[in-house]
Amino acid sequence: MNKPHNDESKVNSQNAHSAQPESDLAQASEQYSAHEGSDDDALSADASNVNDSEFPHEPEALAAALNKALALAAEHHDQLLRARAEMENIRRRSQEDVAKARKFGIESFAESLVPVMDSLQAALALTDQTAQHMRDGIDTTMRQLTGAFERNHLKEIAPAAGDKFDPHHHQAIATVPAEQEPNTVVATLQPGYLISDRVLRPALVTVTAPKP
Repeated sequence: MNKPHNDESKVNSQNAHSAQPESDLAQASEQYSAHEGSDDDALSADASNVNDSEFPHEPEALAAALNKALALAAEHHDQLLRARAEMENIRRRSQEDVAKARKFGIESFAESLVPVMDSLQAALALTDQTAQHMRDGIDTTMRQLTGAFERNHLKEIAPAAGDKFDPHHHQAIATVPAEQEPNTVVATLQPGYLISDRVLRPALVTVTAPKP
């Protein structure tokens, strides 16, 4: 007689267990709706904080902004073209200066040598001159040539006897026994020349032989 009562209790228990998940699902749905609503409110608040003036929407404002941007771009493009043209002019002038320096680099030296040529031609044109007159003319020509060398920074290398041998400025063509310090100049056979501290030609010298 107690069996029906037990069956009814089982049914009630099963109904209670099935109702529990439905209750949890409803509660989760309510929480999601509340959370979604808060996100929407936040988005709405952010949207309300945007300054619409920064983004013009009127056709007149958009056209004005576009024209301003185009004018600025045109100005920058003009500045770029001017800079390129200036650089091209500088490059061309530099090339012309280098070409002129190569072509006319010896102009000053050549101008200094012209009077020397004039003196030599005048001396050769004389047919009846004494030895003294010839020597005087040679001395005059030598002074002109020396002045031309000095004006163009051309210096003579002529070491005296006893000077220490300098391999940068001297060229030894022989060693000879002599009563002086070893590795010193005995005699200068041909003078050398410097041009602006650069050796144009070394002096040809003889040097004392090492003592045995």
